[in-house]
Amino acid sequence: MSPFGKSLGFPPRVGPDGRMRWSEGETNVRESIAIILKAEAGERIQLVDFGAGLGRYLFEPNNPATHVRIAASIEDSLSRWEPRIALDGVHVAPDPSDATAALATIAYRLVATGAAERTSVSIPLGRS
Repeated sequence: MSPFGKSLGFPPRVGPDGRMRWSEGETNVRESIAIILKAEAGERIQLVDFGAGLGRYLFEPNNPATHVRIAASIEDSLSRWEPRIALDGVHVAPDPSDATAALATIAYRLVATGAAERTSVSIPLGRS
């Protein structure tokens, strides 16, 4: 049994046998992070504070002040909702491939093993 647990994969997928695919191990942690970052407040019944709420930055300027607020939202939500990781840092900068987006890079360690991991997400901001 994986020390990271097991849940339905995200995004949901169906295997060749017609059954829903499961996610476990480090993949399950990365998928959980993606779910937290993509969730907006109020989307989950009885968990109205769940998620990073990054959609609120959609029409914000792509500048250092916005990047600091995005990083704080990511740090707060992952610290609260994903106990299987220890954050090492969140760096947010303009997305080099899209002038109207920021790129957040999240460095973390898996609590169960201490393994260092990193993931990135592009956040649409609406204007450069």
